[in-house]
Amino acid sequence: MNFLTRFAPSPTGPLHLGHAYSALLAHDMALAEGGGFLLRVEDIDQSRSRLQWEEQIYQDLTWLGLQWPQPVIRQSDRLPRYRQALEMLAAMGLVYPCRCKRADIDAAAGAPQEGVPRFGPDGRIYPGTCRDRPLGDAGPDDALRLDMQKAIDTGALRSFQETGSTHAGRHALDAEALLTGVGDIILVRRNMGSSYHLSVVVDDADQNITHVTRGEDLFDATQIHVLLQGLLGLPTPVYHHHRLIRDAAGKRLAKRDDARAITLYRQQGASPADIRAMVGM
Repeated sequence: MNFLTRFAPSPTGPLHLGHAYSALLAHDMALAEGGGFLLRVEDIDQSRSRLQWEEQIYQDLTWLGLQWPQPVIRQSDRLPRYRQALEMLAAMGLVYPCRCKRADIDAAAGAPQEGVPRFGPDGRIYPGTCRDRPLGDAGPDDALRLDMQKAIDTGALRSFQETGSTHAGRHALDAEALLTGVGDIILVRRNMGSSYHLSVVVDDADQNITHVTRGEDLFDATQIHVLLQGLLGLPTPVYHHHRLIRDAAGKRLAKRDDARAITLYRQQGASPADIRAMVGM
């Protein structure tokens, strides 16, 4: 198949208009290209994921007229696969355990130099407090991080193609940007068995995704994903980061915005065509 994309929501709340736009856009792009559309449930955060939200995802997307092949991949069923990828990175000497809590990282970061970013696509940029700890020292309460400098030194930096209008073009990974603007990302979060970055890269490769369609708020995270693809020897898909659906004040919608929930519009008598009109399709 020449074109295969996906919609990958987390079952941690109701889908809203922003989710509808992303799913519809990916589905329409696949149809236009004579390709395929997959649904994936990103539920590695079992503390927040709920079966009721997963069932509602299926109901909302079916009502919108979307179709996808079965079975649907659920990340919670794929922890051994993520562990396999982690072990590959560990064998390269790129992984170390981190015991720092958020407050510890905030305190260690201190006052940044002028012009140096404090936050990146993985949250607050980690100051490297635990970087010298050996992996064998890892305990059950540790997160596992990627040593960004060592990862860069492997020569795994690549480029990727972006087709979204805001960032269209070819983008090469930049070592300095990864070091100062991203830092040592978390590969495995405490009590989760993986992280978003590691899981999404492995899943996209295993599902043969050729085009990743998602919101432009994730564009900055793409450098992380392309780096991991290079380290793991996985293909790099084409990326399409689309505009975000915002409220009247210009704020990006979140799952707490229940007033924008697809289910609520359904209950009020809206049609799938109405939803398309609301999101400017």
